[in-house]
Amino acid sequence: MNKSNKSEALPQFPDSYWIHSTDKLPTFPKLEQDLSTDAVVVGGGISGITTAYLLAKEGLKVVLLEAGVLLNGTTGHTTAKITAQHDLIYDELVTKEGVEKAALYYKACEDALQFIEKNVEKYKIDCGFTKQSAYVYTNSEPYLAKLEKEIAAYSKLGMPGELQDRIPLHIPSKAALVLHNQAQFHPLHYLSTLLSELVKEGAEIYEHTTAVDVESGMMPQVITSNGHRISCKHVVSCSHFPFYDGMGFYFARMHADRSYVLGVKSKDNYPGGMYLSAEDPKRSIRYTDTASGDKLLIIGGQSHKTGQGICTINHYEELRKFAVEHFGLEEISYRWSAQDLVTGDKVPYIGRITESSPNVYVATGYRKWGMTGGTAAALLIRDLIMERANPYEELYSPSRSYSLTAIKNVVVDNLDVAKHLIEGKLDIVHKHPTDMQNDEGGVVRHNGKRAGAYRDKSGKLYIVDTTCTHMGCEVEWNNGDRTWDCPCHGSRFSVNGDVIEGPAEQPLPQLSQ
Repeated sequence: MNKSNKSEALPQFPDSYWIHSTDKLPTFPKLEQDLSTDAVVVGGGISGITTAYLLAKEGLKVVLLEAGVLLNGTTGHTTAKITAQHDLIYDELVTKEGVEKAALYYKACEDALQFIEKNVEKYKIDCGFTKQSAYVYTNSEPYLAKLEKEIAAYSKLGMPGELQDRIPLHIPSKAALVLHNQAQFHPLHYLSTLLSELVKEGAEIYEHTTAVDVESGMMPQVITSNGHRISCKHVVSCSHFPFYDGMGFYFARMHADRSYVLGVKSKDNYPGGMYLSAEDPKRSIRYTDTASGDKLLIIGGQSHKTGQGICTINHYEELRKFAVEHFGLEEISYRWSAQDLVTGDKVPYIGRITESSPNVYVATGYRKWGMTGGTAAALLIRDLIMERANPYEELYSPSRSYSLTAIKNVVVDNLDVAKHLIEGKLDIVHKHPTDMQNDEGGVVRHNGKRAGAYRDKSGKLYIVDTTCTHMGCEVEWNNGDRTWDCPCHGSRFSVNGDVIEGPAEQPLPQLSQ
């Protein structure tokens, strides 16, 4: 392999730039006792940390729980755009939900951006926060009309956008919709400061502590996987997929999408800006300044339903080809993937988990826009707990009524679940665990039944039951990230069966060899 081809090679293992470049996060103990507090916040990403921070600043006694390590989940694998330009969403919202709700959606995102900016200024956070113009661009004739409709929606909502005939990148484009004064940042550097403030306020933080259930009531109790109980006045689920459903049937009202990201060094000068293609396959582009002073391009895309579609390493390969073609590729330094939850009407669920559980709250379904969505969630939930009026309560309410289109989307998602539930049970598998080479995984036949096998680089073999512990669908091998992914509701498991992402709470059983 020549030097040029080596520079274009994908890294062997996934590695998020945000996590790799953050080395000063404190560690916290595992919960080993029962507790009593004012509020329990579950989930150590942007939603959970910001919510806990806001509640602690209000004088509440707060406990923050994280099943793994803080900031290693979805927040650590984002593209980290802080923007109200969430693809082509506003014409759809105006048409289906009305001008008032569409305007509230925009204002909530702008409030979130301003909140982050004020914190950066207040605490003098060195997190690469910079104002950028956000673009949705197209090189497709059919999408020109969609951009025209979107700019018309911008006008109705008073959004400061404009149509341009090109973008300042060497990418073919016929038109672009630009929204100025948006922003980007290093999410972990920003949140590490909020985490420090949280500690100063006396909050108790526990890592490697998995919340599995809530006993509801006037003083609900959060129950951990080790049987410990935390009595409190308020419970907030910010665990990406809600760790507690509360008969809200969230697994049936959202679907999980995966998308992929490369961190690349380019020989070309980057003009600034944040970009997203209107048409599929999606291409998301921004930059970040590294500690060495170089610009690292963050190129994302290739979204698909979790556990479905082509071999996942091929998604990284498509992004690599895109980077080679358009950005004078010098080196691919990082690759990682992210999982996002999508609601039927594309608006997050933020608020009381059900109408019958007034002191249990949920924040989920950000549809890849978690930096603004997660911050907006924290601000709303803070106000609900403090019994303050908030203009976005009805917009985001998990108990809101759906339009006919949104209902159709939910029905289609659940038909897709039924299809994969049946197809997985009918798989004919010929491969056996002994056929696996080093660093190879896949579905096999083991003791006459379907199973999953992975042999690591040292030759150690892992065999697990492939039946998802959530609702019984059959998981599929994700070769790009070396995980077992459920095509029905998006649960993900490690090679030894441990839960990486819910809604599953129990691991895949390991099978004897």
